[in-house]
Amino acid sequence: LLRALRRAEVTGDASPWELVVVDLPPVREAVALLALPEQLRRYLARLLPADRQAARALRPVLAQLAGVPMPAEWAYQAAARADRELGAVQAVVEDQDTAVLVVLEPGPAAERTLRTARTGLALYGHRLAAVAANRLLPTTGTDPFLTGLSGRQQEHLKALAEQCAADGVPLLELPHLGREPRHPAELAVAVPDTAARDREPWTVDEQLAEEGHFLWTLPLPGADRENLDLVRRGDELVVDAGGFRRIVPLPSALRRCTVAGAALRDGGLRVRFTPDPDLWPR
Repeated sequence: LLRALRRAEVTGDASPWELVVVDLPPVREAVALLALPEQLRRYLARLLPADRQAARALRPVLAQLAGVPMPAEWAYQAAARADRELGAVQAVVEDQDTAVLVVLEPGPAAERTLRTARTGLALYGHRLAAVAANRLLPTTGTDPFLTGLSGRQQEHLKALAEQCAADGVPLLELPHLGREPRHPAELAVAVPDTAARDREPWTVDEQLAEEGHFLWTLPLPGADRENLDLVRRGDELVVDAGGFRRIVPLPSALRRCTVAGAALRDGGLRVRFTPDPDLWPR
């Protein structure tokens, strides 16, 4: 799948496709897969950091001084090649025109699944274009068994609609065909034009004069306090939400601050940073 996404990374008028549709695995695995290029590039950077790569010409001398063997030239070349390939995939995943459509069948697990998708996608900065409620039964009929199933399905559909409304995401309703789809037209979903709906940025609000701190807001719709954790590690912020983890480099201004507190409010994680007197210019 990552190789297919790499092939889709064609810029300008050279692209042979107007639209690329990727059928992803279930929500939790799909979110993890979309996050994989960024994570692998981070691991490569830690394995062979830039300062170590800059010293490649001095490898024999450094090996004698350190008393341990330095990575061979082929390791640097392989890492650089892998980083380029992963970077191309990451560019496709994070492109402004890339969006995610979540398909659910209204039922007992659908609400939790959608909440997981909302949190995970937002944590990694992906755009949720729409939610499709699939295999909806007719709401009219005389069969008491089907009427009961349809009624319960409509209750779950209302819960999904509430989550979609909270994020301003359209909810598409797809009828049950009574069989498996047979033609491409039966698989087509009319997704509304969401090009104008950009990803929500992770914003830093300077409130030094009024409150004496910076406020970093991370959109996390669907997150709850029980499954949320936050750790400052050097110049990075480690965020665990809904079973997902992302390591985010701090903006330059916040690297000279200490974490003063955090709160989950209105679908966003708000982290307060106060200037460190030892690092902040006087």
